[in-house]
Amino acid sequence: MNISLTDDLRAFVEQQVAERSFTSTSEYVRALLRRERDLTSLRERVLSGADGPRSPMDDTYFAALRTSVWDAGAKS
Repeated sequence: MNISLTDDLRAFVEQQVAERSFTSTSEYVRALLRRERDLTSLRERVLSGADGPRSPMDDTYFAALRTSVWDAGAKS
């Protein structure tokens, strides 16, 4: 796959590759695409949850949320 960039976008990409220690422009573009994919997935999950059942956001809720975040971090 090939893409065409304006000179200013090409310069920006080259700067990002150098400053952020990517090995190539392809690696940088792949990272951007993965991030966009993950954001899209997160957005879809948030929106689908907005239509779900509601529960109070009290101390119990936040304790369970902290636990699930810690558990998810331990698996990474």
